[in-house]
Amino acid sequence: MSLAEVEAVACAAHAGQTDKAGRPYTEHLRAVAEGVRARGGGAELIAAAWLHDAVEDRALSEEWLRQADLAPLTKDVVLAVTKREGEPSEAYAERILATPGARLVKAADLAHNADPGRLAVLDEATRTRLEHKYSAMRRHLGLTPQD
Repeated sequence: MSLAEVEAVACAAHAGQTDKAGRPYTEHLRAVAEGVRARGGGAELIAAAWLHDAVEDRALSEEWLRQADLAPLTKDVVLAVTKREGEPSEAYAERILATPGARLVKAADLAHNADPGRLAVLDEATRTRLEHKYSAMRRHLGLTPQD
């Protein structure tokens, strides 16, 4: 699949979804894809960025991912950044660190999730909970807030 096709699939899969601030979820996907591009990621990782939440959010199935005309690296990264129900954060981080390219995609995801402008519109309890969650994951992955 071309990047344009991956973008179209991701946007269709997440159509109608919103983020915690009530913004269209596709804005987050676009920001993560651009973050991966800005961090030097190539087409396979940019494709993974577009799809990074698709399996976790059940917008697309693992079966779809397995059968999709995507590079093995793209598929591996999407599965690596898909948090499993009840999975400890440390195990999740270990899988990301063990998968080439996954840390870069997760860094872009965390950077957008932790953007002060996005967090500012949330209620204080949610904002504080998410700031702690994102900070902990950055530590697990050896990322600084600038990564």
